[in-house]
Amino acid sequence: MANSITRYLPILDWGRRYDRAAFGADMIAAVIVTIMLIPQSLAYALLAGLPPEAGLYASIVPILAYAVFGTSRALAVGPVAVVSLMTAAAIGQVAEAGTIGYAAAALTLALLSGAMLLALGLLRLGFIANFLSHPVIAGFITASGILIATSQLKHILGVEASGHTLPEMLHGLWTHLPETSLPTLVIGVSATAFLFWVRKGLKPLLIRFGLSQGAAGIATKAGPVLAVVVTTALVALLGLQDRGVSIVGAVPQSLPPLTLPPLSFELLSALAVPALLISVIGFVESISVAQTLAAKKRQRIDPDQELIGLGAANIGAAFTGGYPVTGGFARSVVNFDAGAETPAAGAFTAIGLAIAALALTPLVFFLPKATLAATIIVAVLSLVDFKILRTAWTYNRADFAAVAATIALTLGFGVETGVSSGVILSIALHLWRSARPHVAEVGLVPGTQHFRNLKRHEVDLHPEVLTLRIDEALWFANARFLEDLILDRLATNAKLREVVLMCSAVNNIDLSALESLEAINARLADQGIRLHLSEVKGPVMDRLKRSHFLDALSGKVFLSQYDAWTSICDGCDSRKAAE
Repeated sequence: MANSITRYLPILDWGRRYDRAAFGADMIAAVIVTIMLIPQSLAYALLAGLPPEAGLYASIVPILAYAVFGTSRALAVGPVAVVSLMTAAAIGQVAEAGTIGYAAAALTLALLSGAMLLALGLLRLGFIANFLSHPVIAGFITASGILIATSQLKHILGVEASGHTLPEMLHGLWTHLPETSLPTLVIGVSATAFLFWVRKGLKPLLIRFGLSQGAAGIATKAGPVLAVVVTTALVALLGLQDRGVSIVGAVPQSLPPLTLPPLSFELLSALAVPALLISVIGFVESISVAQTLAAKKRQRIDPDQELIGLGAANIGAAFTGGYPVTGGFARSVVNFDAGAETPAAGAFTAIGLAIAALALTPLVFFLPKATLAATIIVAVLSLVDFKILRTAWTYNRADFAAVAATIALTLGFGVETGVSSGVILSIALHLWRSARPHVAEVGLVPGTQHFRNLKRHEVDLHPEVLTLRIDEALWFANARFLEDLILDRLATNAKLREVVLMCSAVNNIDLSALESLEAINARLADQGIRLHLSEVKGPVMDRLKRSHFLDALSGKVFLSQYDAWTSICDGCDSRKAAE
C-alpha cells in the first residue's frame, strides 16, 4: 500500500530524504531559474496571444503541482514556445485575441489537456511517446521554431500583422512593412543582437575579467533580464511609448486568481483535438528532456507518472488563470546545471515567481513588446535544426520524406495540420516498414555453422534447398508479402524441393500470419515441396503448439539452422543418390 501511494506521490519518496545540502542546492537553482523565467513567462504569454500575467500565472501553481506528482528531479514546468504557439492556433479558431472569451478558452484548453494527460497516466499509456518518430518530431519542432520566430517579427517592426502559416505571416509583414516604427525596430534589433551575443560571447568575456565559471554562467543566464531592464528604462525615460513603441502596460499586481474554465459542449468539442495534440507533443518534449537529464545522474523517470504530473500541472493552470504547460528544455537544462537536487527547486521557483507577481509587475509597465519578441526569437531559433534533413537523407530516404513533409505541412498549413500529419506519418512509416519486412536468402558460411545473406557473403547453397531468414514479426500487414515472396521464388527455380524459414528474428506470429503459413504449407505440399522452420523462439512455439499448424506441417521444426541444413541436405543427397 505504501509503495502504491509513493508511486502516485513521488514527493513522499524524495521528501523524506530531504536535507540541508539539497535545500541549499535547490535554492540556488531556484533563484537562477526564477530570474530566467520572469521575462520568458511574459514573452510566451505574448506568443500565446494572452495577457503577460498569464505567463506568470502558468508558471506558479503548475510548478507546485508537478513538484508533488512528477518524477524528474530537474524538469522545470511552465509555458514553452511550441505549446504557446499551438495554444494561439487552437483558441484563435474559437475566440478573438484580446477578448475575455479568448482567455477563458485558454483555461478550457489547459483543463482538457490536463484531463487527457491524467487519464493516459492512470491508464499507464506512457508508451504512446514511442509512436512518434524522432525525425518527425524534430521536423515539426524545426518548422514550429521558424513559425514562432516569424510571428514575432511584427513586434520587432512595430506593425500589425496576422496569420498562422508562413505564407500568411510573410504576406502580412510585407503588406505592413511601410508602417514600420523606427524606434521599435531599433529596440527590437538591438535586443535581439545583444541576446545572441550574450549566448556566445558574454561568458568568455566575464571569465577574462576574473569571474569564476559558475558566476559567469549565472550572469549569462541573466542576460535577458538585463535586456528587459535597459530597454524598459529607455522607453520610460525617453517617452518612446508615445512615439509608436508598443509596451506591456499595466500588469495586475496579484497572485494567480482562482478561475473556472467554461465547459460548454461547443467549446469542448472545438478544443478536444487541439488539446490532444498539445498533450502528446508536450509530453514527448517533456519526457525527452526529463530522461536525458535523469540519465546524467543515473536516475529513472516513470513515463506514466510523468503523465500524471503534467496532467496535474495543466489542471492547476486551468484553475489559476494560466494556459497549457509542459516541461521546457532551456529552463530544465538551466535548472539541472544550477545544481537542482529535487523537485523542491521547482517549488522554490514558484515562490519566487509569486513574489515577482506581487511586487515586481509595476516595473514592467514600460517593457517594450519588441524586447519580449527578441527573447522569443533567440530562444526558439535554437530549436531550428535543418541538419536533420541532411542526416535523414543520408541514412534513410523514407525518414527524409517524412521529415520534409512534416516541415512543409507545418509551414504551409499551420501547427495543427503539421503535428497531425507528423503523427500520421510516424505511424504510416512504421506500418509501411512492417508490411515490407526484410527477408534474406541465407547460406552456410564455409567452415562455420553460421548462416548469412548470400548478397553480402560468400556462402554455400544447395540447389534443392531455399532458406529464408525473416527479420520481422509476422502479422496481418506483412503475412501476404511473405507468401508472395516465397511463391515468386519458387516460380523461378524448378529444382527446389525444400523451403526453410529461419525464424530467429520473429518475435510474434499473429492469427493472420498463421493462416498465411498454413496456406504456404498447403501450396508447397501440392507441388511436392516440404516446408520447415528453424530457430523458433519459445513464446512463438508455444502459440504454434496451440494450433493445428504443426500437425499439418509437411516438414520439421529444427532447433538450429545448422541442424536443419545438415539434415535436409543429407536427405536431398541421399535421395539423389538413390535415384
